[in-house]
Amino acid sequence: MPLTMNRDVFITCALTGSGSTQDRSPHVPRSAKQVADSAIATAKAGAAVVHCHVRDPETGAPSRRLDYYREVTSRIREAEVDMVLNLTAGMGGDMIFSGAENPLPLGPGTDMAGAEERVAHIAECLPEICTLDCGTMNFAEADYVMTNTPGMLTAMGRMITELGVKPEVEAFDTGHLWYAKQLVADGILEPNVLVQLCMGVPWGAPDDLNTFMAMVNNVPNNWTFSAFSLGRNQMAYVAAAVLAGGNVRVGLEDNLWLEKGVLATNEQLVSRAKTVIENMGARVIGPEEVRQKLSLTKHAPRG
Repeated sequence: MPLTMNRDVFITCALTGSGSTQDRSPHVPRSAKQVADSAIATAKAGAAVVHCHVRDPETGAPSRRLDYYREVTSRIREAEVDMVLNLTAGMGGDMIFSGAENPLPLGPGTDMAGAEERVAHIAECLPEICTLDCGTMNFAEADYVMTNTPGMLTAMGRMITELGVKPEVEAFDTGHLWYAKQLVADGILEPNVLVQLCMGVPWGAPDDLNTFMAMVNNVPNNWTFSAFSLGRNQMAYVAAAVLAGGNVRVGLEDNLWLEKGVLATNEQLVSRAKTVIENMGARVIGPEEVRQKLSLTKHAPRG
């Protein structure tokens, strides 16, 4: 893919994620209402796409409960401001080993579910987009493995496509892009893939620019990509992604800070990203243009 700056950029805000950030900032949404309220605020600030996980409202622990997703989806669809809904389908593939010497049985926190269960909330809520983490990898935690086998991805990808929902391929390394291309070749994914380049997530692709450009150069010309990095490099990657021809993602899932010593809100991160994009001479596009660009279907919830 040639290095051509993107002049029409959409912003995705990843509102809360499933990481252990709930006690590190009071701004990380927990309840379904808080997630939806944050989505609405970011849409008003310029985000066209909101990427949603759900959490237990009391503990902040990540959750897959259908009723939480129903509430988030309903509140967002009833809002006075439009936005493209992107729900995670990344949970249900968490393996926690019991240590280096005695890895089995698997330890507390393991959450392994079948393909149909992992996309049950997608089938019920029918967002425009849902994520498909396109590979298995180690994370920063010593004994945690994010598990997405080729068989699981084939089954999930087929279900998501048949629902009329667009998968957003989450690529944490170049091999994940390689397998996404295979899913297209196998007819599981439509050719006009949407991909999120996830940089700086231990232990995936580091967020140096050489690695980033290796990722970008592995994205086919007819795909649409977005990119982000974690922590202090989040805003730098807003500029890098636009310059490389892509779109941007910001939000508290990836970074808690507006600047050193100042905790951010999601809408502040979106507002700052919008400023960076516009100062580069690009235009921030809204949700209806995103739907047209990505051939998205805005669904009504089932039932």
